[in-house]
Amino acid sequence: MIDIRLVADKTELGRQAAALGADTIRAALKAHGEATIIVATGASQFEMLENLVAAPDIDWSKVTAFHLDEYVGLPQSHPASFRRYLAERFVAPLGGKVAFVPVDGEKDAAAEARSLGEKIAGRRIDLCFAGIGENCHLAFNDPPADFDTEEPYIVVTLDEACRRQQYGEGWFETLDAVPRQAISMSIRQIMKSARIILSVPDARKAPAVRDALEGEISPQHPASILQRHADTVLFLDPPAASLLRKG
Repeated sequence: MIDIRLVADKTELGRQAAALGADTIRAALKAHGEATIIVATGASQFEMLENLVAAPDIDWSKVTAFHLDEYVGLPQSHPASFRRYLAERFVAPLGGKVAFVPVDGEKDAAAEARSLGEKIAGRRIDLCFAGIGENCHLAFNDPPADFDTEEPYIVVTLDEACRRQQYGEGWFETLDAVPRQAISMSIRQIMKSARIILSVPDARKAPAVRDALEGEISPQHPASILQRHADTVLFLDPPAASLLRKG
């Protein structure tokens, strides 16, 4: 089930998504004494992360954070590195208290995917923050996504639409500079999260939102699989929701 929450604008979207996430983390800490979360990157997460790291009454020293994906071969010094993004926008503002498990795209990709899989295997995942790509991808699971693999992390080839989105958002100087492979958390691993919070602003995401919510569940629309998830909350601004059926 997907709980759709339409908010006034991108700023309010980030505030509300972070507030729900913070409440979820606090509840996990109270129930279990520790929490494991998955954090996401990209333009859709800016406002959410800014609010999340400022949330009160969270003992981040008891939180372990994995992340969804990283480009193969990209150094952390590159402006588009997701490890850099999270180091600057998540880990550093928390004073390094959170136990952050990076996806290292500079290591052998297959070996790194296996290593991450071993680290996350068997863990209770309390919360996953994510977005939806312009091509309806979830993490870097581009269409047609693999809905069947049980491996927690996989090496994927990025499609043209995905690479164009990364270039269009200004992360790379040219389209050719966008890597062609990435290490991504798999669909089945994402679906194991007790709660998923999606932050999806902007009109350019409207076709993907429509396909994810109103289309059939299909590997051609990877985020459509969330229709089968027990507790997904999707925050949209009006432009992102503009193609949904009214009522």
